[in-house]
Amino acid sequence: MGRRANVHRGLVLSALLSLLCLSEKVGAVWLSLPASGTKCVSEEIHNNVVVLADYVVISDDHSHPTPTISTKVTSPYGNTVHHSENVTHGQFAFTTTEAGNYLACFWLVEHNSVKGDVSINIDWKTGIAAKDWDSVARKEKIEGVELELRKLEGAVEAIHENLIYLKSREAEMRSVSETTNARVAWFSIMSLGVCISVSVAQIMYLKRFFQKKKLI
Repeated sequence: MGRRANVHRGLVLSALLSLLCLSEKVGAVWLSLPASGTKCVSEEIHNNVVVLADYVVISDDHSHPTPTISTKVTSPYGNTVHHSENVTHGQFAFTTTEAGNYLACFWLVEHNSVKGDVSINIDWKTGIAAKDWDSVARKEKIEGVELELRKLEGAVEAIHENLIYLKSREAEMRSVSETTNARVAWFSIMSLGVCISVSVAQIMYLKRFFQKKKLI
């Protein structure tokens, strides 16, 4: 009986871990920087979400010293949330205050003498994936299945918030679409009215013109 309970607990934990992995939003991105130019990555994030990212420069030709880069992260409204220059690695962390696409751009510093391309590894985490669960476990004195359940609860909340965000975006887009359609309809009616008015005016003018010609 105890063995069956342990097997059942293991299956439940495995399922919870699988769901948690699917629900976490984490991504490692590789960028290849040319000698001149800028490469950017972006992600659409809704409001009040924790973002954590680490980046490191790796030279393809293993040159020493390692080439340095500059980086800048901007919010959807163009506000700078992170900016660093002449670095080989770095980290940025912030909580979003604007919903939309956050853009992270990287470029090589001008004084670098690089023969080949330079690669950048970016470990980008948002939401539940960026949370420090070790600190949570120590603070609340939880571990094992209870900790995994807490992670799952956080993942479910994150999914729910994403669904609410997508629903609000869909409602906003529908409102914009309806407003645009209404304006196009009014413009079409006004255009038709102007055409009819011009046609009537032309007919009246031609009618008077031929009447005068007939009298003459």
